Amino acid sequence: MANKFKGYFDEVGGGVDFIELERETLRRWEKKGIVKKYLEKNKTSKKYFSFLDGPITANNPMAVHHAWGRTYKDLYQRYKNMRGYRQRFQNGFDCQGLWVEVEVEKELGLKNKREIENLVIGERDESLARFVELCKERANKFAGIQTEQSIRLGYFMDWENSYYTMSDENNYMIWHYLKKCHERGFIYKGRDSVPWCPRCGTAISQHEMLTEDYKEVVHESIYLELPLEGRKREFLLVWTTTPWTLPANVAVAVDEEAEYVLVKGLGNDNFWVGSGLVEKIFGKEHLGVVKEVKGKELVGLKYRFPFDDLPGVRETREANPKSFHKVVATDSRIMPITTEEGTGLVHTATGAGTEDFQLGKKLGLAVLPVIEEDARYMEGFGFLSGQNAKEKPEIILDFLKKEDEKEGVDWVFKIEKYKHRYPACWRCKTELVWRVVDEWYIKMDLPELRLRSGKIVTYRQAMMEVAKKIKWIPGFGLKRELDWLSNMHDWLISKKRYWGLALPIWVCEKCGHFEVVGGLEELKSKAIEGWSEFQGKSPHRPWVDKVKIRCEKCGDVMSRIPEVGNPWLDAGIVAFSTIAEGNRGEPLYKKDKKNGRGGIRRTLLPRASRDSLRTGFTA
Repeated sequence: MANKFKGYFDEVGGGVDFIELERETLRRWEKKGIVKKYLEKNKTSKKYFSFLDGPITANNPMAVHHAWGRTYKDLYQRYKNMRGYRQRFQNGFDCQGLWVEVEVEKELGLKNKREIENLVIGERDESLARFVELCKERANKFAGIQTEQSIRLGYFMDWENSYYTMSDENNYMIWHYLKKCHERGFIYKGRDSVPWCPRCGTAISQHEMLTEDYKEVVHESIYLELPLEGRKREFLLVWTTTPWTLPANVAVAVDEEAEYVLVKGLGNDNFWVGSGLVEKIFGKEHLGVVKEVKGKELVGLKYRFPFDDLPGVRETREANPKSFHKVVATDSRIMPITTEEGTGLVHTATGAGTEDFQLGKKLGLAVLPVIEEDARYMEGFGFLSGQNAKEKPEIILDFLKKEDEKEGVDWVFKIEKYKHRYPACWRCKTELVWRVVDEWYIKMDLPELRLRSGKIVTYRQAMMEVAKKIKWIPGFGLKRELDWLSNMHDWLISKKRYWGLALPIWVCEKCGHFEVVGGLEELKSKAIEGWSEFQGKSPHRPWVDKVKIRCEKCGDVMSRIPEVGNPWLDAGIVAFSTIAEGNRGEPLYKKDKKNGRGGIRRTLLPRASRDSLRTGFTA
């Protein structure tokens, strides 16, 4: 067969330099102006296809999965170009957020937030300025590297006019959006128990609680005996996989309609547990069931706890004598109680768990915060204060085991290793904790708003209306999106960090009034000090923090909150901040306020996008 085709093909040696072949192809395209011809092929077409590039983060060189994704994007755009559609061909880079901060911290050898604020010894603002500039430099550096890599892939785009989420245009467009939210009553400061990264020192929102950032871990779990007041040798048996939360206990929750039994142990002790869990907990190590009741009969019982003598716990107990360390009825919509694991009685720590906090809020239970932002126990917790709850989890179990050595004391029923899925920070991979903190939110359900059609809906419902008008590929994406929108909490938009959108919220310390500023010109018109230090700078910390405005309620001075914004705001706004004539200059959205989004609709958006935009509330 080889001889049959001899002479038809040139022989190819084994030393082909494929990299040089690629570069030669790129040089030939450049010499013949192929890319320019491709990009301008349909510049006078009346048909539009607007492809919005969901950007990769300019934080490291591209990896294989980035190349794979970019190849798919290129295929869609090439297909539409061949069909005669005019396009933007605009690439984008995600630039702000925790992922960039973490990498800069690694480069500097920093271990925590406090070290960031002391980069320049004793000069906090200078330290933040240096850190933020390093974050900018990193984003620019890797945007350049990723651009070169993408060009090597043969990806044809308007590379000279890529968008950057750290740009002034992008940041000020988010300010405008947040001001519109504020005018509709959507923005508020709320106190809640939130997932928290102790290394990064910031809250982690639902957007960031991704499935892949749960990891299989083994923790030591404990079954704890809690003696009931007024009852001899009678105990509640509770179980937890997070012993570090035990000092924050304020109640034990039960299901009012579930069956509970009093089990006689091998000694003189009797234990309350869920009726279906006896064998799992005790095996054959018990003398039978003494009594069976509905959970509602346990509600109201008081118990003692091993950390009662700690000053912070004692103070909370004395301030809440009727509700502290009491059995309460759960709300299954907030904290469903399972009969498949545990004991059927749930250790409830309002200061260290989301469901616990929400149940406590409904029942009027005390809130007992226990850890600082780096997971160290707070002042007021005796021997625990200053110890790190996650780095030294054994401190709780060691204390309980030592207490059990004392005569007449029984706290530990058993301790055993438990393998389970536990959430980690999506950027630094540190195991999360839960803290009660003040953060800023966008309301999803109230107040309601009026669409252009006249329909009255909540913000959540408006988002769902838009989702239904989108063609999802694959189709099951719509169901997943609607499920997520239906169940998401109010949107946590603040982060107690440094490199990111400076949330445009100014607060009056005197009267508590807050105001949301909608843009650069508005800020300039309201500034009463600090403008000269900020003028000419990008709207980032620490420069924008210098600007003060006057409180319209009491006349006192207002300062910007220190928090930065959730980076999902950056990605969400780019449809409004990036669409401009020739991919450069002022966004078209700003040029056509009379017709709302008309400037965008008439320029480049396809029919599906035009319809989805029309469902939104008037901007």
